[in-house]
Amino acid sequence: MPKTDWVAWSVGSGSKISARLTNERTNEFPGVIEVFVDGAAGTTGLEIVQRLEAHPEFVPVQLDEERRKDREARREALNAAEFAVLCLPDVAAKDAIALIDDDAKVRIVDASSAHRTATGWTYGFPEIGFRDAIREARLVSNPGCYPTGFLAGLAPLVKAGMLPADWPYGVHAVSGYSGGGKTLVERFEDDDCTVAWRGYATSLEHKHLPEMRQHAGLAHAPIFSPAVVPAFRGMVVEVPLPLDAMTGTSSVTEMRKLLAETYRDSRVIRFLDSVPDEIIVERDTASWDGLVLRLLSSDDDRRAKLVATLDNLGKGASGAAVQNLNLMAGIAEETGLKV
Repeated sequence: MPKTDWVAWSVGSGSKISARLTNERTNEFPGVIEVFVDGAAGTTGLEIVQRLEAHPEFVPVQLDEERRKDREARREALNAAEFAVLCLPDVAAKDAIALIDDDAKVRIVDASSAHRTATGWTYGFPEIGFRDAIREARLVSNPGCYPTGFLAGLAPLVKAGMLPADWPYGVHAVSGYSGGGKTLVERFEDDDCTVAWRGYATSLEHKHLPEMRQHAGLAHAPIFSPAVVPAFRGMVVEVPLPLDAMTGTSSVTEMRKLLAETYRDSRVIRFLDSVPDEIIVERDTASWDGLVLRLLSSDDDRRAKLVATLDNLGKGASGAAVQNLNLMAGIAEETGLKV
């Protein structure tokens, strides 16, 4: 199969928007579903497009370069599309939603953080209880990368009553620099860059906190300590569990059984009982859309920690967006993913 060219939306003055399929793929797959990617110039958007190009049932659609930021061209594209993914800053994502007519048929996956706790939006994390809602939803908000690692382990345990909802949880996490936007990418890829570790959110405020708290069912926002390391992609998220200081907790064995059962049939998230000698983020690693979850513990099981490893651009962003599109379109959810 030849590599798919992007579909260019052609917007003429006073004319309806139309798509020009400039590849052989639509002949081979006549039922192909077009997905308008609004903001495909950024890292997340580019990776979504790569996955859609290789997808057997989706094809990515974009505005040509001259009209990519044209408000009226975007309005027409959004209202004409069957599916759209917003790869935009929060303010621009909210503006994009305002461009959509009330009677438009388009169904949205928003990769920004603008709608992750918003009324009327479905949280796009199928594995923690949202799968059926995503299938039927018109508006789906992609989870953040750090919250994905945090919620994968903690949310099922809190929901089951195995861990307390009112504990002041902490989150320690490191990510590749690709999630930090153009400026941070340029900083780390500068030949003179000497940064080996960059901690941030030092005010203890971060835009991910509301979704962490809400979707884990917590009484308090966690204390979140994120950092960036000089690797392009990759992420490790750790949640310490001082079990001997908590009340009403289940045993480590019971928690492991629950997590194993929760993800038993998942092709995307794997719970592993094995204890590795080390957990690393490599400088150069391939794109990946899965997540590996572990519950590590001390010999006496009085201290434990949840550890999630994932690709911040995969299950943490672009892979999750395609997984949600699959569910919304009635396609097997791992289709087109690198798992």
